[in-house]
Amino acid sequence: MEDTQVLYRIFTRLATALGVLNGLSLKEAKALTKTHFKGHLFEDEVKVLINRINTDEHEDIEDLLDKTILVCDELGASRNYITLVKILENIAKTISEGHDQDEYKYTNSIVDRFKKDIALVNKKIPLPPLFNMVMESRSLIEWSSIYCLYPFIPKRIKGEGRPVLLVPPYLGDDYATSFVRKYLKSLGFTTYKWQLGFNMVKSHYIPRLEEKLADIYEQHQEKVSIIGWSGGGIFAKIMANRHPDQIEQIITIGSPVWGVMDMKTPVYGVLEFFRGKSLKERNERFLAELEPIPQIPITCIYTKTDGLIPWKHCMEAATLRKDIKNIEVFGSHSGMGANVSVLLVTANMLGTNIQGKKIRDVGSNIERYLYPNFWKKARRVFKARRAIAQVAKQ
Repeated sequence: MEDTQVLYRIFTRLATALGVLNGLSLKEAKALTKTHFKGHLFEDEVKVLINRINTDEHEDIEDLLDKTILVCDELGASRNYITLVKILENIAKTISEGHDQDEYKYTNSIVDRFKKDIALVNKKIPLPPLFNMVMESRSLIEWSSIYCLYPFIPKRIKGEGRPVLLVPPYLGDDYATSFVRKYLKSLGFTTYKWQLGFNMVKSHYIPRLEEKLADIYEQHQEKVSIIGWSGGGIFAKIMANRHPDQIEQIITIGSPVWGVMDMKTPVYGVLEFFRGKSLKERNERFLAELEPIPQIPITCIYTKTDGLIPWKHCMEAATLRKDIKNIEVFGSHSGMGANVSVLLVTANMLGTNIQGKKIRDVGSNIERYLYPNFWKKARRVFKARRAIAQVAKQ
């Protein structure tokens, strides 16, 4: 929460002021705000910020709203803003429930303005930098080196025959997911190909995928996990929104899982499909199913050095629920199907959710060195120790 503390500090003041604006005491408004942060990823830290609010600011609510939007804009686009939108909507709903809605027009206008401004902020995700695009060529190294590295990948997770359906990336077929399937099969999972040829990310695949999902579910008499790479993750999420009763969890790998209609990408074939004039109306209906967040465990694996898909589009709102996880890996977009880190995370997340354990980023021991999150924590610890040492010298 270190990077976003300034945002939560101003947002909690806005949310509390909204309660006071509608007749609640400052104490009641703070309690209401805490209630709607229940289950939030930073719930404990946010409660501390709310407890520090000791001033009635409802007369300055317009200024608080402007400042909150400004902070969001300065921090940059983020899928996690949807959590803040929902919290503000729920506070307004709680306050107005059972009353004449005409009395709450101003309150609702505050919420609507926040929602619209956040939508504008989230349209500002830039195209992947040229350096990332050029570096996509390293995928050749990733695909060739996996043959040497594969025998050394740890095999601790026990799949116990659990069914897993894998969906390939845009322009890819089942060969693209061959290493992921091979690895999961070696762990004891029962893996299934998508068997629909090259994935052109078209809506007509959905009925056949639904039929395949139903067959696997009926055969195993248990929920199915779906793994989708790139464009395959689009189908994984749509299926999860349509059939949460048949799906255990979804794992997306470098997949754009929100804001796709406004996404900037050098993959011109995808761009043409998403925005082609003759297909625009159909695409909007198809892609609109991506926006809702499925009520099942979600893991989004992404790389900040992705040269094809803006990485922020590949992250779900992890602040919304504790069973939503975004995990960063090193690597290219095109090489993610042969990335050791991706294989390890995929197996770990499948096993974690199956066993009902707490979600962890990666496995143990030396594997942690493969992930950006480990090095970020290491840098923070190093800086903290250096600061302590400097104070001690003084």
